[in-house]
Amino acid sequence: MLREQSTLKKIVGDLDEAQKRLDDAATLYELGREEGDEGSIRDAWVQLEMLDERVGKMEFRRMLSGQHDDKGALLTINAGAGGVDSQDWAQILMRMYERWGERHGFKVEVLDVQEAEQAGIRSAELAITGEFAYGYLRSEIGVHRLVRISPFDANARRQTSFASVMVLPELGDDEIDIEVRDADLEVDTFRSGGAGGQHVNKTDSAVRLRHLPSGIVVACQMERSQHKNMAMAMRMLKAKLWDLEQQRRLAERESLQGEKKKIEWGSQIRSYVLQPYQQVNDHRTELKSSAVHDVLDGDLDEFIEAYLLQQSQPAAQAKT
Repeated sequence: MLREQSTLKKIVGDLDEAQKRLDDAATLYELGREEGDEGSIRDAWVQLEMLDERVGKMEFRRMLSGQHDDKGALLTINAGAGGVDSQDWAQILMRMYERWGERHGFKVEVLDVQEAEQAGIRSAELAITGEFAYGYLRSEIGVHRLVRISPFDANARRQTSFASVMVLPELGDDEIDIEVRDADLEVDTFRSGGAGGQHVNKTDSAVRLRHLPSGIVVACQMERSQHKNMAMAMRMLKAKLWDLEQQRRLAERESLQGEKKKIEWGSQIRSYVLQPYQQVNDHRTELKSSAVHDVLDGDLDEFIEAYLLQQSQPAAQAKT
């Protein structure tokens, strides 16, 4: 309730500020016109353009109205079939989301990295902390496909690689009503290290948790303190158990309603083509861009906004 009140207060405050700026620009324009001051008229138009951009951002934020959209995000990347090329692709995706988070001023932490033998990574867990990080990044859930000339193939053949992305909200202990019994946990501690570089502390404090009833495994090697790694690993585990419970409830509800909805986890949501042409193609929104390298450097907002706009339209139509 307090969070909802705070959000509502912020929305009202933003609307009041927008109205004030509109009134100021209108006043400046009228004064400029009455006095024949072209400089004031130009300044008024500049203010209106800035206001239009501000209102556009407010409208976009309105689409982030899901229950947990305002939370931080726990993002998991797993390399798919394709050997070293897919493992390298998983690492490229990891950097892409790190750069995206940095562009938005979010705190990005690498919680765990499982390195591959030759190059790249088998998997990675990132915590991206900031307001609405989950609301934005839930658009990235699914399989991502890369087409390029393999840098690992001596014959320079074109290779298709896959990696999956899962995103969960970073929920507080008071928001997850899930009990994890000590008897259901298998706890391992190990030395962190490897190609994580500056992201991973090379200490003996890394923690891996296996939840025996579900088979879910999480690990955290971010902190030098084993206690802090244990606490973060437990939060990760609870978030994944929460997601498992949501999926169970959804399946149960659809079964009772006689619905047959297919969740195609294996289908790609987006393709990144470097050869024989350069293009990023989102298969859900049909948005395309030739700026592949910019996208891989974290310039994802255009694709995120297109997806969220598409998702908001059915909800808006349902209300009319």
